[in-house]
Amino acid sequence: MDKNSEERKLKEPTVGVIGGGYWGKNLIRVFNELGALKAICDMNETLMEDYKQKHQDFFCTSRAQDIICKTDIDAVIIATPASTHYELVSIALENGKSVFCEKPLALTEKQGEKLVELSEKKNLVLMVGHILHYHPAVIKLKQMVNQGELGDILYMYSSRTNIGRIRHEENILWSFAPHDISLILSLTKNLPIRVAAHGGIFLPHDVEDVTLTFLTFPGKIKAHVFVSWLNPFKEQKFVVVGEKKMAVFDDTEPENKLVLYNHKILWNHREVPEIEKAKAQSIPVEKFEPLKEEAKHFLNCIVKKEKPLTDGREGLNVLRVLDMAEKSLREGR
Repeated sequence: MDKNSEERKLKEPTVGVIGGGYWGKNLIRVFNELGALKAICDMNETLMEDYKQKHQDFFCTSRAQDIICKTDIDAVIIATPASTHYELVSIALENGKSVFCEKPLALTEKQGEKLVELSEKKNLVLMVGHILHYHPAVIKLKQMVNQGELGDILYMYSSRTNIGRIRHEENILWSFAPHDISLILSLTKNLPIRVAAHGGIFLPHDVEDVTLTFLTFPGKIKAHVFVSWLNPFKEQKFVVVGEKKMAVFDDTEPENKLVLYNHKILWNHREVPEIEKAKAQSIPVEKFEPLKEEAKHFLNCIVKKEKPLTDGREGLNVLRVLDMAEKSLREGR
């Protein structure tokens, strides 16, 4: 291959998506819109027949190995069940492919460490799909926190609930909580010193359907994450309580996704404080699709040979917290 061909390849990374189901279909769409999609894989033969009809110009297969071994594919997008992530990411990296893996990166900290080491050894991009970091409201929230507009962080909590999408391979903690844990770690810029998790198994299977996880960080910052797939309504809310102000990110809101509260607590030399409530202030944010922004970031990192914002080590830190929470759950059973 001549130098010009090599440069064209770097400027236009090509990807294959493994897993075209519930979430994979969205990744297929955005990478196709970005002009990077070249191959699609899913074990469901009926689903693959549908993709073959819709995407006749692309290579379609029911075997993951077919995509991983294709020489004209630069990167692999993995949107399969979490229990398959470790094996698929390992094989893809061994075959010289950069990898975008949906959360969680793996199902144990040890597996995550091996994947990070392998990606660094191979000098390949490894990115985890912690999509909140690419959401315009979250980007604005992080900016406000980093600039000190909320004051020092005191406390954070998130609630991610819905009815359905019940899994059997991993519990609700591993399925729903990675997004919020990832954001909490980013805002604290630290790993927790203590993690305590409580949960319950309410359906006839062996994984928790509801969990509540408490995290304590250096400097006495605390956080909790509540997740459930047995909730009567959908909720995706993230709250940051600072010394000066409080912020609420609510992704179920169609317009006002980021709201600021400037409540004041006035002691005035009294034993009982006086609360001075303020009206909610809607914070304007840019409007763009987080998933497409995430996909663009992955492709740009391949071209520029840069580490992604949510790279393998960031994903590994999330696994460390999940492992600590999982141990706490086991002790409480």
